[in-house]
Amino acid sequence: KADLVVGAVLVSGAKAPRLITRDMLRGMKRGAVIVDVAIDQGGCAETSRPTTHDNPTYAEEGVVHYCVTNMPGAVARTSTVGLTNVTLPYALKLAAGGLHALADDPALAAGLNGHRGNIVHPAVAEAMGVAATPFSA
Repeated sequence: KADLVVGAVLVSGAKAPRLITRDMLRGMKRGAVIVDVAIDQGGCAETSRPTTHDNPTYAEEGVVHYCVTNMPGAVARTSTVGLTNVTLPYALKLAAGGLHALADDPALAAGLNGHRGNIVHPAVAEAMGVAATPFSA
């Protein structure tokens, strides 16, 4: 019976789980809206499909879907400044310490997907159907 559902599911390195089924949509009011922020990872609604800023919406089961990929692109300067503010400290750590920075900082190491031809991130490895190889500096 919702008027608005915002789906913002993130499983780091993996496809978003489908939490909203078509049957759930049928229970929503006609003209209700779903904003699927998880669309860059496949979407969290069964009925979600990628759209663009030029053609951002479509209707399924009477529910308007907004599934624009790269939503921050609508405010490119602002989103770039925000992303830079949170990533610059990590870049500086990598520049100063190289691979040893990963060994010293578990948060930094958690962002590593591949190393020396191996997939080290467990969720990425699972999505690729291979075993993860633990990182060692």
